[in-house]
Amino acid sequence: MKTLLMVLFITLTGCGSVPNVPEQPEVKLHKAQKTQPPSRLKSIPMNLLKYKIVEAAKREWIYFGQQRVVINGDEESIPHVGVWEDDDYSHSDRINQYWRAVGAYRLSGNDCKQPWSAAFISWIMQSAGVPKYQLPPATAHRSYLNHFLANAHNPYAGWLPHTINNYKPKPGDLICANRGQGKPTNVIKELPDSLHSKLHCDIVVETKDQTVQAIGGNVRNSVSKTILTLSPRGYLQFTSPRPWFLILENRLE
Repeated sequence: MKTLLMVLFITLTGCGSVPNVPEQPEVKLHKAQKTQPPSRLKSIPMNLLKYKIVEAAKREWIYFGQQRVVINGDEESIPHVGVWEDDDYSHSDRINQYWRAVGAYRLSGNDCKQPWSAAFISWIMQSAGVPKYQLPPATAHRSYLNHFLANAHNPYAGWLPHTINNYKPKPGDLICANRGQGKPTNVIKELPDSLHSKLHCDIVVETKDQTVQAIGGNVRNSVSKTILTLSPRGYLQFTSPRPWFLILENRLE
């Protein structure tokens, strides 16, 4: 069935029936989540904390079967389908660990109506050693985004928001889009004072030539790597499948 779904659009959330899942204990990391040899650090043009964020996101993507989503203009495809949130106990329980990072202990990958992308971001940041005051754990992206929007002019802020047309994404940054009903039809040119809509954010893990790769949770029912085509000048482009509008520049030291 998943092969057929590769050419279909499906919602960011959704799975089968919702069983009653008790609170689960922490589980050990999958073998594929081993860290890379320290020698790789020398080839990464970023500081250690950004590297840890990127590597933590990559490990989770590997654990979930390396699902890839390609967005080119208004076309979206899934050339490789990974493990979905409710495919088995170990992966639904893994999502329970993401929820634990934001204090929602009883939720898991079987709670299909609960978007878990913000919990995923929070868990990644904690795993990488980002202090909670630098990115407050949240069940919704707008919670921490509003915090950074309110401090957008602070020269010492760890994260600095930009519109997508005045900053080029780099590894370790967050790229954010609107989702659900009421999506905008054009890119915004000025930062909003605050956000109230449903949102989604991914972690940039690589930029190369005219593409950017970003990993996020709750993307097509999995932890997915999304591959995007940049503008000729290297900027993130607004697309109807994922209406990007904001980038959080990672300035953590």
